[in-house]
Amino acid sequence: MSKKVLIVGGVAGGASAAARLRRLDEDAEIIIFEKGPYISFANCGLPYYIGGAIADRDRLLVQTPKGMADRFRIDVRTKSEIIAIDPHNRTVQVQNHERGQYEESYDELILSPGARPFIPDLPGKDHPLIYTVRSIPDIDRIKEQINSYNNNSAIVIGGGFIGVEMAENLKEAGLDVTLVEGNEQLLAPFDAELAAALAQEMEQHGVKLLFSQRVQGFRSLEQGIGVELIDGNVLSADLVILAIGVTPDTSFLKNSGVTLGTRGHIIVNEAMESSVPHIYAVGDAIEVTDYIHGTKTAIPLAGPANKQGRIVADRIAGLNSTYKGTQGTSIIKVFGMTGAATGSNEKTLKRLGIDYRTVIVHPGSHASYYPDSSAITLKLLFTPDGKILGAQAVGYDGVDKRIDDIAVAIHFGGHVSDLTELELSYAPPYSSAKDPVNMIGYAAENIIDGRVHAFTYDQLSIRQQEQSILLDVRSDLEHRSGHIPDSLSIPVDELRQRLNELDSSKEIWVYCQVGLRGYTASQILRQHGFNVKNLSGGYKTYRQAQFRPTAFSNENHDDNDGQDRNEQMPTVKESILQPTEQASGQPLHIDNELNVCGLSCPGPLMQVKHSMDQLTEGQTLRVKASDPGFYEDVKAWATMSGSPLLQLERGKGGIIEAVIAKKTVQTLSSTVKAPNTEPSSTMVVFSGDLDKAIASFIIANGAAASGRKVTMFFTFWGLNIIRKHQPQVVSKTMVGRMFDIMLPRGSRKLSMSKMNMLGIGPKIIRGIMGNNNVASLEELIQSAAEQGVEMVACQMSMDLMGIQHEELMDQIKIGGVGYYLGQADHANHNLFI
Repeated sequence: MSKKVLIVGGVAGGASAAARLRRLDEDAEIIIFEKGPYISFANCGLPYYIGGAIADRDRLLVQTPKGMADRFRIDVRTKSEIIAIDPHNRTVQVQNHERGQYEESYDELILSPGARPFIPDLPGKDHPLIYTVRSIPDIDRIKEQINSYNNNSAIVIGGGFIGVEMAENLKEAGLDVTLVEGNEQLLAPFDAELAAALAQEMEQHGVKLLFSQRVQGFRSLEQGIGVELIDGNVLSADLVILAIGVTPDTSFLKNSGVTLGTRGHIIVNEAMESSVPHIYAVGDAIEVTDYIHGTKTAIPLAGPANKQGRIVADRIAGLNSTYKGTQGTSIIKVFGMTGAATGSNEKTLKRLGIDYRTVIVHPGSHASYYPDSSAITLKLLFTPDGKILGAQAVGYDGVDKRIDDIAVAIHFGGHVSDLTELELSYAPPYSSAKDPVNMIGYAAENIIDGRVHAFTYDQLSIRQQEQSILLDVRSDLEHRSGHIPDSLSIPVDELRQRLNELDSSKEIWVYCQVGLRGYTASQILRQHGFNVKNLSGGYKTYRQAQFRPTAFSNENHDDNDGQDRNEQMPTVKESILQPTEQASGQPLHIDNELNVCGLSCPGPLMQVKHSMDQLTEGQTLRVKASDPGFYEDVKAWATMSGSPLLQLERGKGGIIEAVIAKKTVQTLSSTVKAPNTEPSSTMVVFSGDLDKAIASFIIANGAAASGRKVTMFFTFWGLNIIRKHQPQVVSKTMVGRMFDIMLPRGSRKLSMSKMNMLGIGPKIIRGIMGNNNVASLEELIQSAAEQGVEMVACQMSMDLMGIQHEELMDQIKIGGVGYYLGQADHANHNLFI
């Protein structure tokens, strides 16, 4: 006798179960009930329809009711919602859009209701300009809204996979996008240092990021919608995407006897059977077993849902298939970058109380000598005895296959030594003879075998300075271009000759750029009797972890200067000048090449200057750099030096490429733009004294009021003037915390350069200013900002003093010496205070 099988929900799990069951049982009566109008669609592809990567909406439709009927003889009933289940009589209550309510019997019932977007109970949650992303009708409404007249901005709430994908694709659609995330990072499956790289990629493509902010409500504005934040600020936009998570769509199971977990997920066993006989469940609505640890969890992913649907069909057809658990392998595209993860991250391991080790490497995606190789940041987590627990990677190429390799190793209970032994495909365009997976296996094996002791970037804050030495073994140029505070520089090639400069009674904490030279140095030191540790992932990981989103004001968020949204896309390629050969369609002639990838400010500019000095008049230099600040710095340097910048572009892998010409008499007279004749003033504010700060802002306000463009460059003690008054929650090194204790926080805490009198002096001068109707320093700062005075904080000084961007006032920009010198070159009035 044939079985009658009802399936609640299509898409991944339900449709997969139906198709598999028909292949196994030609006689079964199969009915799918789908609440929406579409039975099987590519819900993971919905954001890319918004951004235009998927141009044809019909491509999102994986299967139609007619297609399922014709090929599989399956009865598909759309717009049919199951509202109740009677397990005793084996019936379900169906609410159909056209037929109304009716009853349907079953022999076996498969539940695949999925998960719905979580909507918090906040004021204004029903505002018509708030959208969620679950189905094709949802995405149709969003598409219609952004295509309607004068919609230029969007706020995405939630930094998970859907939130990040929607933010990217809204930006690709031409909108000004702000993403608000309640935690300190995006994308919870990634550890902070890898998530930072993905966040930086978003910011560099023009998405504004706001971390550690909670939404308190929504309000209607004269134009658009307002998002109220917990700090009292209100962001405004033309629409809001709510993507803060999902919750299982299981409310219809009330009184059914089906056991649910604490968060509403259906409890199932390895056969996908619920607590009620003849009822199975699959997909985002179920609680699964963590494949690695055996604990219960919920992981809404399409891959596991499809596998679960197949297993249920097998069980109903009499096959003994089982589901062994989910390890959470996932991947995401973030503009040009890819992030992927599998297994457990550090947060999970800490929560479970599991002892673990980590290692980070930065290998190339393929052989470095073959064009377009780019770095991958690859992190491995493992037990002290070497069992692999998880892995994460970010990069521009080759990320997916490395995580897939490690996911397979985890599935089969792999050890780090297994990674060293994997024989993986190799040719220069695709990999290296030592694949990144092999390399991270070697690095982990060295830790397990005790050949190297590693420390991580976040452990720098607990280093006992009086009992240890922080040693930078990179080149002198790399050290001068940026280093971890309080570190001693001895290049690895000089280390053997300079061992006498190190105190053997102290522990040596070694670091290099990515970890490899640090490992070499640690082996030298260890064999000379030193107690030594090497920084996993090197200075690159340390710097990556320091990323904080750029602060922005709501005024900047709202202002689009009346531009069409299609004109607001971030510049990918910029042709600064149009020489004759370029205008005629001929490629630029390149006389010399310079690769400064890996160097940080001011290293790239120093190398550019050195290389340009070697050129003759009229020759050109092509420069490749990875430092994000180089994009603006090289423009300022070229203008300042009078060297035409012929081309500037941000290419694949985040690599910045510039073409600069050696200046000639002809070039200067015919192609260089005339100097800016607009009256302007620049000042370097070095002092943090109250009286000098007041003088600085009085001059700045006066200059701005007279029509001058004013740039104030705050460095060293001057940074105290522009710090926020309230302490901010930021991660700091020990040196940074010491500076934080000793230095005044904000303009109200500044002392006088003379006659401070134990703090009485500042009160006297402020009182005199008030009695004479002179604006206070705080009012002067506000006035300067309102007049458009550009206030720039020196990045190098911030790094040395451990000051984070979040600690500075919102209107402050961050810049390097190249940016300031470019402004000063145009100015006819320069001050040093």
